Amino acid sequence: MSISTEAGAPAGRAWKSKEEFLGCVILTDWILLFILFLVLLGSYHIHYMLLAGDWDFWIDFKDRRMWPTVAPIVAMCFAAAAQSFFWTRFRLPFGATVVVLALLVGEWINRYDNFWGWTFFPISLVFPSALIPMAFWLDVVLLLSGSWLVTALVGSMGWGLLFYPSNWPVLAQYHQAAEIDGVLLTLADLIGFNYVRTGTPEYIRMIERGTLRTFGKDVVPVAAFFSAFISMLVYFLWWKFGQWFARTDYVKQEDI
Repeated sequence: MSISTEAGAPAGRAWKSKEEFLGCVILTDWILLFILFLVLLGSYHIHYMLLAGDWDFWIDFKDRRMWPTVAPIVAMCFAAAAQSFFWTRFRLPFGATVVVLALLVGEWINRYDNFWGWTFFPISLVFPSALIPMAFWLDVVLLLSGSWLVTALVGSMGWGLLFYPSNWPVLAQYHQAAEIDGVLLTLADLIGFNYVRTGTPEYIRMIERGTLRTFGKDVVPVAAFFSAFISMLVYFLWWKFGQWFARTDYVKQEDI
């Protein structure tokens, strides 16, 4: 016969019944998942903002050359690592979608709280890129193929090629031509000229320049295919990083 405490739980136990214990376990799992989501959100957000930076911040930086080249390559890093972790440890084919969703949650909080709330930049100037369709494609390829090698080739190719079309429905209206004081420019340029930002050398506006039109005057397809090719290489590298992070090491008893 066990001795009971005043709360009714058996002596030496923190729960009254098996159901209460299972409820505590489930609650702990949800708390850990929430913490994992916040960790993915913070780390991916810092990574993407440091490397994609202004091309994802400003509407007038979302051009046809630099933006579709840099943004997908940078975004692939954490997507591949998270996909590797969830697939290797749990056989769950939604790692890319989860981590991209975490990134977009962090970006929208940042845009409303910092860019709009503190500096009064309009959301039409600072809205983030759409990455969810690319993440869906990457996870679907892994789900159907079950092979990280096929995902690295087919999924990464689609990742780079889908970026510009996925963002075009929102971006198209800002690429409409306008003539202001005799100068031909886009609406995105007009918005950017009316909201002055930092002009130090590391933030000088780097957009579509160069001779990519030599390849048949179409800049976006060349940038998209180049981005898709580099995304394949990035996927291989960061899949291995995800495997390393997901590994389990055992220590022999005599080494303790």
